[in-house]
Amino acid sequence: MNPRDPDALIARAGVRGDPDRDQHFLVDDRVLDRLPTYLEEIDADASHVLEIGGGTGALTDRLLSMGRDAGTDAGDGAAAETNGGHVTVVERDRELAAFLREEFAREIEADRLSVIEGDALSVDLPAFTASVSNLPYGVSSEIAFRLLPEGRPLVLMFQREFAERMVAGPGTSEYGRLSVSTQHYADVEIVESVPKEAFSPPPAVQSAVIRAVPREPDYEVDDEEFFLRFVKALFTQRRKTIRNAIRNTAHISGLSEPDAVVDAADADVLRKRADAMSPAAFAELAQLALEVGAPDRE
Repeated sequence: MNPRDPDALIARAGVRGDPDRDQHFLVDDRVLDRLPTYLEEIDADASHVLEIGGGTGALTDRLLSMGRDAGTDAGDGAAAETNGGHVTVVERDRELAAFLREEFAREIEADRLSVIEGDALSVDLPAFTASVSNLPYGVSSEIAFRLLPEGRPLVLMFQREFAERMVAGPGTSEYGRLSVSTQHYADVEIVESVPKEAFSPPPAVQSAVIRAVPREPDYEVDDEEFFLRFVKALFTQRRKTIRNAIRNTAHISGLSEPDAVVDAADADVLRKRADAMSPAAFAELAQLALEVGAPDRE
């Protein structure tokens, strides 16, 4: 089956993208066609794909086609409608959610698609196996950190600057809390840059697609919540040495005894700044802080 035309979908929906509501519809067929392939390249389980921000369904259609194409190999078009995996779309706009249910009524009836109307930050998410999404940029960070802890392969569209910070390494200007937190959960890479013109209406910034492949970190973290809070605290004073940052941010990290951490830490580490610390180095220091700094566990 030919993919649905993204401009025709917008016309049938009778809507226009609204930058004030963070609505930028992806309309470039080439980008839309490539997005599912980034899952296929790593042989990801696509039996239940989650899409955040379905819009008018151009990407939804491509995700459904992953299963349809597999079904058509048997030469039975009718059977193809019921073969393949399942897609769940979360869409917060009531009118767009209603349009998706109408446009994809056959796929819903065949139990190949579910549409959840609501905010992706608060609705109950299904037990998905992977996610491919053109995220609303205004809440992309919050959504990313709802998805990353699930330990599933992700293909997500972000602002280019945000994506570069996710993949940045220590010692670079882009490296920060976002880099450490993201790389704690997954191996992350930018797989494609996307120009403004690929969207309707065009956003003010360039975009990029990242692929996150979940894996266990090569370090131990006894208290993940504290580790992430500790990283956040130290990066609020990224221009300070680790020694001063530990002392100055106890109100953020929750340390009751920051001086005890400083006294116990390696002198070379204390002279560094946060942007020179690898995720593993942060984990080792956070573990020490957990043991001697009496952090607030509430």
